[in-house]
Amino acid sequence: MKPESIVLGVAGAFFGLLVGWVIGAQQAGPPRADVQAAAVQAAPATQPETSAQPAQAAKPLDEAQVASLQAAARKNPSDAALRVALGNLYFDAERFPEAVNWYQQALALAPNDADVSTDLGVAYYYMDQPDRALEQFQASLKIDPKHAKTLLNQGIVLAFGKQDLRGAVASWEKLIQVDPNSPEAETARRALQGLKSAHPDMGIGTATPPGK
Repeated sequence: MKPESIVLGVAGAFFGLLVGWVIGAQQAGPPRADVQAAAVQAAPATQPETSAQPAQAAKPLDEAQVASLQAAARKNPSDAALRVALGNLYFDAERFPEAVNWYQQALALAPNDADVSTDLGVAYYYMDQPDRALEQFQASLKIDPKHAKTLLNQGIVLAFGKQDLRGAVASWEKLIQVDPNSPEAETARRALQGLKSAHPDMGIGTATPPGK
């Protein structure tokens, strides 16, 4: 999502909280052993930024790693993990159409993977397709109705992609309800507080922190 495409007239605190946050679903960590081997012992396959961390500059695409993973994918047509790794490489290089292609292939092989489904939705969002992103998030929530990153992402896309603040509030409040101790829930609380400050007329309540 490009900053200039955001048209919400929100307070500076809320704007600063959410603009530029990357909202991928994958958990950071090393790739599966055979994926790492396919990458010819390169650095672990990069992943979309997680847990709503601030966006980083696009990483140069490692063409050698891509070629190695593509060769491995051709030899292993039923291996979803290889395709996820390729999608993640293209995502980090901000080559979102290619990321979409590989995430779609992975999801065809592993249709119940809510993380991949959500990353696919995020890629659609960065291609300025918020409606398609929201449709994909709905598919993720059919797989896992409590998927924290999906609910966080859904709220951000509703707020910034569709200017639907009440819809965003509903997504974030549901996230806090179903997974109150998660990092995503804490981000949702901060977002709700920012919205409450920017739009006191919306009647947004104060979300209670976990353990209180």
